[in-house]
Amino acid sequence: MAETSGKASGDDAIDALLPPQMALACETAGAAKAGRDALALLVLGLLAGAFIAFGAIFMTIVLTGSGSLPWGVARLLAGLVFSLGLILVIAGGAELFTGDSLMIVACASRRITVGALLRAWLLVYAGNIAGALGTAGLVFLAGHHGFGDGAVGKTALLIAAAKSALPTMQLFFLAVLCNVLVCLAVWMSFGARSVTDKVVVIVPPVAAFVAAGFEHSIANLYLLPYGLAVKAWARPEFWAAIGQSASDYPGLTISATLHNILVSTIGNLAGGSLMVGVVYWFVYLRQRD
Repeated sequence: MAETSGKASGDDAIDALLPPQMALACETAGAAKAGRDALALLVLGLLAGAFIAFGAIFMTIVLTGSGSLPWGVARLLAGLVFSLGLILVIAGGAELFTGDSLMIVACASRRITVGALLRAWLLVYAGNIAGALGTAGLVFLAGHHGFGDGAVGKTALLIAAAKSALPTMQLFFLAVLCNVLVCLAVWMSFGARSVTDKVVVIVPPVAAFVAAGFEHSIANLYLLPYGLAVKAWARPEFWAAIGQSASDYPGLTISATLHNILVSTIGNLAGGSLMVGVVYWFVYLRQRD
């Protein structure tokens, strides 16, 4: 994305917006989101939940059989392909709760009320839940866990088990860090002039948070329930193929899943709204007439 001009007006359509104009674009977008009707927010939220789940599916496939690679390289590849989810959200058009943490900018500028902000967040989050859970159900019914002689399902179980074992404080700060990077990706996309620009600025932050092992609540709404479904309902031949049983994953439970989702959601909201949205509002918008 070229930033060859110091213009503040965005006269030249080929130049990327500079940060002050990105702040205004973020504020305007937040006000527009808050003004949407409830059904539109729910449907767009459902799409985003499914899109993030597609990224998680892609990540699960890439991690399957990656044991021969150095750990960092495998994580990098996982992050690169997981970027599909946010690319679909931004370029395709959908509402993602974690990215919508930046709506705090419009609220801080008094373009929307706190009530309107909370309404939008709740509707989008509900849609994200439906999209992620619905996709998990469809993928399980498709027998995806049986691919690669059960290797894909085993990878899904290992991912879910690792997430369910995270202690509260570690999980919270991993979620804070995650949404700092996610919201930076969304923030930079406000300056993009083309779909190509958007993809270029989205991939590195998203790949970084996945590679670093940070926690994304909406991705976890797919990964953990899918792991639970495999544990509960996979057929005996699947367990025979991977040489394990459901009892090998004692920590993967509904209560552990709910704990992960709750804590990671709070951490994501804190990281995105306070450490990105409020900071940029303070720098670029607080002294505006």
